[in-house]
Amino acid sequence: MAGLAPAPFCGMILADFGAKVIRIDQEPKTTSPDRLARGKLSVAVNLKKNEGVAIVRKLCKTADVVIEPFRPGVMERLGLGPKELLDKNPGLVYARLTGYGQTGPLSQRAGHDINYLAITGLLSRLGWKSDLPSPPINLLADFAGGGLMCALGITMALLNRARTGKGQVIDSNMVDGAAYVGSFVYQMLDSPIFTAKRGEGMLDGGAPFYDTYKTKDGKFMAVGALEAKFYKNFIAGLGLKTEDASQFMDWKVLRKLFADTFATKTQKEWCETFDNVDACVTPILTVDEAVGYEHNASKGTFAEAAPEKFVPQPAPRFSDMPLDVSNVQPFVGQHTAQVLSELGYSAEEIKKLGKDGVIEQAHPSRV
Repeated sequence: MAGLAPAPFCGMILADFGAKVIRIDQEPKTTSPDRLARGKLSVAVNLKKNEGVAIVRKLCKTADVVIEPFRPGVMERLGLGPKELLDKNPGLVYARLTGYGQTGPLSQRAGHDINYLAITGLLSRLGWKSDLPSPPINLLADFAGGGLMCALGITMALLNRARTGKGQVIDSNMVDGAAYVGSFVYQMLDSPIFTAKRGEGMLDGGAPFYDTYKTKDGKFMAVGALEAKFYKNFIAGLGLKTEDASQFMDWKVLRKLFADTFATKTQKEWCETFDNVDACVTPILTVDEAVGYEHNASKGTFAEAAPEKFVPQPAPRFSDMPLDVSNVQPFVGQHTAQVLSELGYSAEEIKKLGKDGVIEQAHPSRV
C-alpha cells in the first residue's frame, strides 16, 4: 500500500533485490510524493468502492507479502485486514509498518521520526553538550528502525514460512525498531564510552579525537582516531608533538588545539596529508561531492538515475546474486491495466472499471 518514507523504502529494498513489488495507489493522480519507488509497478485503485477493494483482495490471494503503513484499524475498516487476507492466503506475510505499533497508549496517535526517537531515549543522547537534543534528519526511526527493520522482518517471516508453510502478521514499528537499532547505546551506558550526560562521551562529540573540524576554506574534516595507534598517526599528520597533545589531557584544550591546526590548511591539503595515513581522518563531503569521490566511484556506490541526478545503489553486495536495478520511478497508475490483465480481467472489464472510477490508468503523455 502506498505511503511515505518508511514503507516505500521497505518496498524499494525488496524490489532492488529482485522482488516484484506492486504499489497500490489510492488516489486518481499522475504524480506521487514517493521518491523511493524505483523498480516497482503502480496500480491506482479507488478503495472507497467495493470493486476497488475486491481488486486488492484478488492481488493478495497470490501475493507473498503485503506492506501496509496505516494506523491500526484502517485496513480492517477497508475489509483488507490480516484476518480477511490470511483466511484466503494462509502463507501471506502481512507487514504492518507504523510509528507506535499495533498496541499501546500511543498506537492511534500521529507522529514523526523525531517523536518516535524521542520516546526511545535515544534522542536524549544526540546533540552537543551545550545545545538541545538534535535529531539526525529522519534516518534513525523512519528508515533504520522503520523501513529497513521491516524489510528484515519480512525476510525472517519468509524464511519461517519456508520451514512451516505458514504466513504471519508482523508488527514493525519505528519506536521498537529505533530502540533495537540503539542496542549498543543501551548496553554500553555503564562503560567509559558513554557518560551520564549527552556530549561528554567518546562517541557523541565529547572526545576531541572523535569530532569534526573546519578547514581554512570553510569545509570540514571528520576525525575518528580512537585507538592509540591511529591517534599517534593523527597527531603526526597534524604536525604536532605527542607530548603537546596527549590523548587524555584536558579535552577542552585539546579540541582548541585541533581546531586551530585544521584551520591552517584547506580540506584538499588535509586530504593530501591523510589520504595515505591510517589515522581515521576523512573529508566531510557534500552529497554532490560524494558521487565523484574516488572510493565511491570505483565501487559504483551511486548511479545516475536521471541527468545529473545520482542515487545510492543497493547494499550489501553478493558474490553470487547479480542485481538488475531499475532507477526508473513509476508514475501513478502506470501499470494498472497490465497488472489487472495478469489477474484475469478482460480488456472490456478493465475499461469499465476505469469508466466507473474504480481504477486509474495513467499514460506518459498525461504526466
